[in-house]
Amino acid sequence: MNREEARKRAKALVDQMTMEEAASQLIYGAPAIERLGVPAYNWWNEALHGVARAGMATMFPQAIGMAATFDTTLVEELGDVASTEGRAKYNAASRHGDRDIYKGLTFWSPNINIFRDPRWGRGQETFGEDPTLTGEIGAAYVRGLQGKGEMLKAGACAKHFAVHSGPEDLRHEFNALASKKDMNETYLPAFKKLVKEAKVESVMGAYNRTNGEPCCASKELMGYLKEWGFEGHFVSDCWAIQDFHQYHHITDNPVDSAAMAINAGCDLNCGCTYEKLVAAVLAGKVKEETVRESAVRLFTTRYMLGIMGEGSEYDAIPYTVVECEAHQKKADQAALEGCVLLKNDGMLPLDENKIKTLGVIGPNADSIASLVGNYHGTSSHYITVQRGFQEALAGKARVLSALGCHLYKDKADNLSQFNDDRLSEALTVAENSDAVVLVVGLDETLEGEQGDTGNPYGSADKRDLLLPACQRRLMDEVLKVGKPTVIVLTAGSAIDLQGAGEKANAVLAAWYPGAQGGKAVADLILGRVSPSGKLPVTFYYNEQLDEMPDFTDYSLKGRTYRYFANKPLYPFGFGLTYGDAAVEKAEVSKEENGYILDIVARNLGQRDTQDVVQVYCQNEGSENAPLNPRLIAFKRVFLPAGQEAHVSIRLDAEAFMVVNEAGEHVSEGKIVLYVGMGQPDERTKELTGHASVKLEL
Repeated sequence: MNREEARKRAKALVDQMTMEEAASQLIYGAPAIERLGVPAYNWWNEALHGVARAGMATMFPQAIGMAATFDTTLVEELGDVASTEGRAKYNAASRHGDRDIYKGLTFWSPNINIFRDPRWGRGQETFGEDPTLTGEIGAAYVRGLQGKGEMLKAGACAKHFAVHSGPEDLRHEFNALASKKDMNETYLPAFKKLVKEAKVESVMGAYNRTNGEPCCASKELMGYLKEWGFEGHFVSDCWAIQDFHQYHHITDNPVDSAAMAINAGCDLNCGCTYEKLVAAVLAGKVKEETVRESAVRLFTTRYMLGIMGEGSEYDAIPYTVVECEAHQKKADQAALEGCVLLKNDGMLPLDENKIKTLGVIGPNADSIASLVGNYHGTSSHYITVQRGFQEALAGKARVLSALGCHLYKDKADNLSQFNDDRLSEALTVAENSDAVVLVVGLDETLEGEQGDTGNPYGSADKRDLLLPACQRRLMDEVLKVGKPTVIVLTAGSAIDLQGAGEKANAVLAAWYPGAQGGKAVADLILGRVSPSGKLPVTFYYNEQLDEMPDFTDYSLKGRTYRYFANKPLYPFGFGLTYGDAAVEKAEVSKEENGYILDIVARNLGQRDTQDVVQVYCQNEGSENAPLNPRLIAFKRVFLPAGQEAHVSIRLDAEAFMVVNEAGEHVSEGKIVLYVGMGQPDERTKELTGHASVKLEL
């Protein structure tokens, strides 16, 4: 069913409703209207990295790890897996009359906010700090979720519109100030792409205000959606409309808040404020036609999903697809492609035929929480890093293990008399091992969404870029033992390992790699597959936080690779492999409405690997260009040892434009392109030994 037919049916249905009935459908837990044959429907469901919060489902790496794959084809396939399992679970639940929360087909994913500040706890939910990467990966996930037919396989949601990235403890009252340039250069492009190109079915407003207006009732933001031709529905973040009067103090009461939101174009309320819509209509603050129009938009989505009694091709998807082998293989592939090798002095890959005893140490070595991140589902089978090595080396080598320390407390056992009560065991394991895998990092209790977990810091944002002190002590002491050691970092954001990172032989950023992600970590470290992930965020030195603007400052100066003037710890776009790939040659040719880049990449190493060709652009001489070259295109490529690959990338002329202070896209300056396996910066060259190929248009 196409949108035109769905809207026609929706209008005919809503015309039969009383105003009270229509208003009742604008709250996320929409009740049944039995006299019209309308079933109950709960709009709230999650699929950030697989179907979440409603029983068993295949769990992919956290969103930041999906972004690290730089693989749009794979991410679209992951979206398809999520919607297939979502359909299977919906079909099964609805047959049993279960229409509760997290059982529907409207997924409030993906989160395409820009990971602007490395302290933001919810940054793990995003696709990183770059607008191009975020837009491409986000659009791919939406295409996978929504399917290719006229009917929706599932409804995706672009959130949180639009200038939203912390601090978490201020989000209900905060006013984010962003210039026209920053809006159109950084904060809006991914939303625009998902609306115009991926045809995302819904957009969710953020909790905060942007430039003085609450995001769920912003004339400015709603104006952008209209300009882009958005045809879906707009939903508030949960209880965000209540914030209008409780925390933002821009209205006096719930009636005025409800009126303000729906009059601005917010169709669906995740919360309870729209219970006051009838009162708002009776008070003359909202027209009845406005309520009915929002109801029509919402029922248009429901008809396009085929869940109003007419059925769809997706009704036959059986429950048995949930967690099937094919789906788990995709999750495994994402974990393999998303882990980023940050350092390797030659220790890796470990030779599993020579290792007799491997020590696996650390608070996240056998932690399920460190696999899943936040907004996660439930798996019937978890493979931690420790379990991954035990299974990989079964019958070949002994795997010794030790907790080493608590995740953030000085004692692992509250009854212990002394701090670091698991350290001696860790040192003993290291002393008796040929090599050590030291698994440290965070989980959703240390970074995440405000109020989502019992965060020990009282907020879900990080205070700094360091690991908790007990983990720093553990790393220092284990490294003193002197055994070959690889640090595996499970976290959703930039971490500065400081001296431990310098002393370790290798460092692998595994993010939150998914329910069975420990298998991928073991396979990568043992060399069964070459690492090939790239950083979707800049890893800064911790002291560089002092040089950044305040966390509440939404200007980009000093933040993200595009506006960072100093040398980072590890640059955006960086990631080592077991091969040695570089771009040897690149040529550009003009075609109608754009350009074609023909690229030759070669693997100079002795191991097969995948890598990511990255294209950056700078407008030399332009006052409006970002400080550093910006990513405009990328493509994952397989490179056998000693061989070359030919890559073709099409570039739209719009990619070469810059944004001026008025928020306008303009053509100016001398266009210079850089093509390589990372940024064209000195730090990437220092870490990889390769420079990008430079082209001038």
